[in-house]
Amino acid sequence: MRERDRIPKTYTRLTHPLVRDSRDEPFRRASWDEALDRTARGLAAARGSFGMFSCARATNEMNYVAQKFARVVMGTNNVDSCNRTCHAPSVAGLSAAFGSGGGTSSYEEIEHTDVIVMWGSNARFAHPIFFQHALRGVRNGARMYAVDPRRTSTAEWAESWLGLNVGTDIPMAHAVGREIIHAGLANEAFIERATSGFEEYRQLVEPWTLSLAQKVTGVPAAAIRELAHAYARAERAQLCWTLGITEHHNGTDNVRALINLSLLTGHVGRYGSGLQPLRGQNNVQGGGDMGAIPNRLPGFQDILDAGSRLKFESAWDTVIQPHYGLTLTEMFEAMEEGSLRAVYCIGENPAQSEADSEQAVRRMRALDFLVVQDIFLTKTAELADVVLPATAGWAETEGTTTNSERRVQRVRRAVTPPGEAREDIDILCDLATRLGHDWTYADSEAVWNELRSLSPDHHGMTYDRLERLQGIQWPCPSADALEPSYLHGRLWEPDPARRGVRAPFGLVRHDPPVDLTDERYPIRLTTGRRLDSYNTGVQSGSFASPLRRGEYIELCPEDAERHGVVVGEEVRVASRRGSVVAPVWIDLALRPGLAFMTMHFPDEVDTNQLTIEANCPIAGTAEFKASAIRIEKLPAVTYVR
Repeated sequence: MRERDRIPKTYTRLTHPLVRDSRDEPFRRASWDEALDRTARGLAAARGSFGMFSCARATNEMNYVAQKFARVVMGTNNVDSCNRTCHAPSVAGLSAAFGSGGGTSSYEEIEHTDVIVMWGSNARFAHPIFFQHALRGVRNGARMYAVDPRRTSTAEWAESWLGLNVGTDIPMAHAVGREIIHAGLANEAFIERATSGFEEYRQLVEPWTLSLAQKVTGVPAAAIRELAHAYARAERAQLCWTLGITEHHNGTDNVRALINLSLLTGHVGRYGSGLQPLRGQNNVQGGGDMGAIPNRLPGFQDILDAGSRLKFESAWDTVIQPHYGLTLTEMFEAMEEGSLRAVYCIGENPAQSEADSEQAVRRMRALDFLVVQDIFLTKTAELADVVLPATAGWAETEGTTTNSERRVQRVRRAVTPPGEAREDIDILCDLATRLGHDWTYADSEAVWNELRSLSPDHHGMTYDRLERLQGIQWPCPSADALEPSYLHGRLWEPDPARRGVRAPFGLVRHDPPVDLTDERYPIRLTTGRRLDSYNTGVQSGSFASPLRRGEYIELCPEDAERHGVVVGEEVRVASRRGSVVAPVWIDLALRPGLAFMTMHFPDEVDTNQLTIEANCPIAGTAEFKASAIRIEKLPAVTYVR
């Protein structure tokens, strides 16, 4: 076994601005005036070819000001964040079906439901707080089903585990739908009154018999049938998913396939019945709600709607471009083409979080100007021309965040930021002023009140009310009342006028993973999270954990034996894009032909050198969950002391 450095890289907190005089020189300390002047000059030269990476960990108020900066100061809708690498397909799929991209239920409802379906989600590791609500539901009598290629820690709590092949979620969903229809369990009254496109959907799923689905998905027909009957017969049921559904080249289609099941059974728009896309960052929901996405203004108002644009143009005294901006994925492609020349990156680390990471770094190196605003000198910050030290959104900043159940909650400054670090909003406003826009907000509440004046969904959420009620779910248009905890109750209204637009079935077809396995790359690599680590490890890597063992290539015992490797032995893991060296771990949760890695230790093992940048054409999310790899034994090494 090779000796390797088992000490993970730790990141030192940024305490003062950094600039470099040329790309070939190291950073040097700078005053705030020098750093902001340099930034203002760099951005002024880039109007028309600019992109803003906002932050799903920062407050709603920061995201509101960041998207306003992009649209008003830089005149572009090119603003996005890491939602593009995770749940953008959920937003796109839910919006297409219901006109709103938020999860439809509250956490409390899952405690009082009858069936919980965890599809493509190891919630126990990736969403442990939500999972406590799910466990409470199980203790209250709910039956839980886990649909996942791995027999995860979440699956261990389930009544049944359906271990499907990676990338076969649509065949599985269609087979469940067909079985519900053939068994006479479809909610015909709901379908007739509240949906459209059922007949086309029925024809679409008809070929997906249980036996065909078993052949394609690898799941026994009896298990698929049991899931279909349990979900359809339940009085209330919750269908939950995470990145196992969305991080595919057809992630939005996957989401639509799951939504179809809720429309087929009427498990949406009622207390205890709904759809739960579980968000991984503390404010990925809020970032999108605040308009830090290229197609929506704050309050999820469509940028193509002239009335919405006029409202914001009047409030901001500006002209908003009447077209969608570039997604994060498209911004990287524009870097390659040379049409996007400058980026303002706040709290993101795309150099290590993007699929095919070597390509992402090469594209950022080609920019004319890159400014990074963060709390650590990340790998992305190391590429920048200017680095601005900011405050931590979860401990050093006043504001609000919005969780997966659409609940807006106050966050408060608990500690003083170190050195010369400044609040994100303060930095953005200072830069806006240097670029000709005199922005002054007395505090975060002033930003929030501006948002409330423009977003009907948030209008009733004053800081005082948020504190008094310990958080409020949107929509909250009134300052005197609260809406139900679930969305789309209108679909059950007897009055057609109140029922509104029908929810359409999504006519989506099976499309296997892009990166096919073959003789050269015979193993399917899927990726995910572990309980004790967080994303690229920049924040969590500095804290000790008794569970943390660094990065491994996890294999089942059969594959390890076939390759002649043992636990701890280092091997080369190669895909069609690159290779890394990682030690082996044996995991009984895996099946032959399936391997697992995380993105938590990119300084040690850069897993994203292996993943493929095949993107969902609707949402722009890459297929992190399905790469073809091979395992190569390394020659034995003899060490001399």
